[in-house]
Amino acid sequence: MEVSNSNNVTHSDQLQRKMHLTGRVIKTSTAGAIIDIGVEKPALLHVSQIITPDGSPLKRVEDVLAINQVIDVWVRVIRTDRIEVTMKEPLKLEWREIQKDIVVTGKVVEIEKFGAFVDIGAERPGLLHISELAHDYVKATSDIVKIGDELEVKIIDFNRRKKQIKLSRKALLPEKIEKEKPIKKEEPKEKPINREKKTKKKEIETQEELITSEPEPTVMELAWKEAKEKAGIKKQINPKVTKEDSKTIDQEDIFSRTLENRRK
Repeated sequence: MEVSNSNNVTHSDQLQRKMHLTGRVIKTSTAGAIIDIGVEKPALLHVSQIITPDGSPLKRVEDVLAINQVIDVWVRVIRTDRIEVTMKEPLKLEWREIQKDIVVTGKVVEIEKFGAFVDIGAERPGLLHISELAHDYVKATSDIVKIGDELEVKIIDFNRRKKQIKLSRKALLPEKIEKEKPIKKEEPKEKPINREKKTKKKEIETQEELITSEPEPTVMELAWKEAKEKAGIKKQINPKVTKEDSKTIDQEDIFSRTLENRRK
């Protein structure tokens, strides 16, 4: 009975680690079983790589495997002298394959307040912290992802000893471009005024204020001044002249002119 695989593998050179094959049991022993996987030489299935249907511990190989039984196996080791297979489906991502900054695809399997756990095919799910979900502030993990969602994430850190893997979703998202704030135009500063010019200008303004503040003489004051000049009186004109003072001055002027005519 020949074994044919869907991937058309017929030679050991075509085998790759973790490749899924269909095998036929050709021999059993206490150490395991010999499996025909459709290539030029048989593969070894070690007893530690045999699983029971219900997941219980294995007691005897014959309790699980029989001659000519067809089983699913995966390539575990490829060497020149032998090929080893396993009944345990291998991890898609083993610890030795985990590296920083590699991009993997995973499925959300658990939601927490602080983030989500994503199955990336490793021994344990990786933690996608809430701060690594998006560039913007995220109030709740469930606002971004749900259980069952398939995500493309980047491995940003890991610890083999603690078996921890840290993932990021926002590392694969385009960065948010902030709008540039408009630049405020500075108002032109006033040119400094020369102190000397400023002082002279202030003096001129003060003189103008003094000139404009002096009251102009009235018509009566001008007539009174003219009469005094004619009479030869050299007294200073009082700017504040009342009507009674004006009458007295007129009488004195008439009296002075009368005396002068008599002398002539």
